[in-house]
Amino acid sequence: MKAASSFRQPEYLTDNDVPRYRIRCPIHGFIRFSENERKIIDHWIFRRLRHIRQLALTEMLYPGATHTRFEHSLGVMELATRAFDQIAARSGGLLEANLKTVVELENEPLAIGRQLVRLAALLHDVGHACFSHAAERVIHEESGHESFTFKLVVERDFLGTELDGAYFSGFSALLGKVLQGGPVMPPQLKILKDLVSGETDADRSDYLLL
Repeated sequence: MKAASSFRQPEYLTDNDVPRYRIRCPIHGFIRFSENERKIIDHWIFRRLRHIRQLALTEMLYPGATHTRFEHSLGVMELATRAFDQIAARSGGLLEANLKTVVELENEPLAIGRQLVRLAALLHDVGHACFSHAAERVIHEESGHESFTFKLVVERDFLGTELDGAYFSGFSALLGKVLQGGPVMPPQLKILKDLVSGETDADRSDYLLL
């Protein structure tokens, strides 16, 4: 059996990125987050997910189906982070070499890559409206919640200013590309997107566990 790499886990970008806070999750145990992430979690745009059911009106038939997009998003962040850390532990050199070819990640590829994964997971559902998918065609019309998520993340009047201030100028735009995927995203970042939203991703995994 091939031994796991001893590659060191990435350092945190700043002291405000050290996960000093924790919240108790009945599925994942303690979910830890940093001061910078707390600012995003406490933002009204994210807090509104506390009032949006993960399964829309399903609770009317199954009274226990009351979990929200808020707790789901925290769970996805936890699972995506665990997956990233496992890849870094086993193939950190290859992952670092791949990520550092992106200009914005050149100096601290693993630390920034890990933060992108965490924020993409945390904010992947922030564009959901009331009743979740059940009312999506009415509320979002043809665009879907993904397009609204992208807008909330990159635009200065929403989370763009908060994200760039917490990390670096252009971070929100880079995060938006990871969330949007496709030709707008540097192909080297596809692994980050796939951890959040791919064939076997943290989004589906948390949903099934719930």
